[in-house]
Amino acid sequence: MNDLCADIGFQSINHDGEQLCGDHVDVVEQNDDSMVVVLADGLGSGVKASILSTLTSKIISTMMAEGLSLSDCVETIAQTLPICSVRGVAYSTFTILHLVGNSEMELIQYDNPLTILLRNGQNYDYPKTEMVIGGKKIYHSLLKLQEDDIFIAMSDGCPHAGIGLAYNFGWKRSDIIAFMEAVSVAGYTAKTLSTMLIDEVNKLYGYHPGDDATAYVLKIRKRIPMNILFGPPRDRDDCNRMMALFFSKEGKHIICGGTTSSIAAKYLGKKVEVDISFVKSDVPPIARIEGVDLVTEGVITVSRVVEYAHDVLGENRLYEKWGFGRDGVSLICRMLFEEATDITFYVGRAVNPAHQNPDLPINFNIKMNLVEELSVCLRQMGKRIKVSYF
Repeated sequence: MNDLCADIGFQSINHDGEQLCGDHVDVVEQNDDSMVVVLADGLGSGVKASILSTLTSKIISTMMAEGLSLSDCVETIAQTLPICSVRGVAYSTFTILHLVGNSEMELIQYDNPLTILLRNGQNYDYPKTEMVIGGKKIYHSLLKLQEDDIFIAMSDGCPHAGIGLAYNFGWKRSDIIAFMEAVSVAGYTAKTLSTMLIDEVNKLYGYHPGDDATAYVLKIRKRIPMNILFGPPRDRDDCNRMMALFFSKEGKHIICGGTTSSIAAKYLGKKVEVDISFVKSDVPPIARIEGVDLVTEGVITVSRVVEYAHDVLGENRLYEKWGFGRDGVSLICRMLFEEATDITFYVGRAVNPAHQNPDLPINFNIKMNLVEELSVCLRQMGKRIKVSYF
């Protein structure tokens, strides 16, 4: 096992006037270090295309994750998909990214735009072997991975962008490569890179897309651990044990909650210093404890982090709010969403008397639900999550 992991993210826009996207992405984890990702583009657009692409991605990702051969997957697709009464064909193009042990990438491509690989910030022309399976020409590649490799898979709605508007023949692959080379050097996450690419595609379409467009980005990076302490333990006698476990772990340390930070400061023999510098924000101010990377308020701050986490997994429209802010919520978001890969929660089960006021919308269950909800979101971002309760 190496110390590499995959940062993943994708973004889509629908054909103008359609409620459903004709592209579909499916991710199946085989274990902590291996996964199968399928980006499928259904024939046409709308409901029919959505059904075709969903069927294709689900069938291929499930079969490959179970170890079946590529030929079996393709033949199953050919026999499963319904025939289009208008065109007389039934298919969904697809790109398969099979991450093996965080050390190798098996790349399988059928009729989608060729996947772009950026290595050392530049386009890398990786080797491709042409195969014919079930009458379909398929490209197969097997690559050894390097840190900071960035794979960019897309549906044909991306290179078709701008036809008849910004460009006569669409957004050429070489132009997409140049665009992604320029933005990739800034160190953005996979989700942000996919969002930037699709935003540019949407702009080239004049914000009226003539086709469904999806970009899937997979970025290879080193593992970075992070630790979060949220709430005091139910039993006061567990304070030292909880603090000892928390501070003994490798990586950065975040503390959420006033009482929690007081306990941590006492354990470290330090003072809690509230940051009185004015920051225009609708969230509580942060504090400082020597030896701790970030100290914030508890429930209100974490609830806003959860709100932003849901947006990251969706349209990612609130990035500028947390991506550049200096308030506690923005700082936590950047540390969890962009920096961390392995996150450990240390959650205290003590009931805060201040939260028992019936006039306040905060109670013990909400606190536990926030941890669970945030954990689910972070797992969907590809993070390893562990939660310990005290």
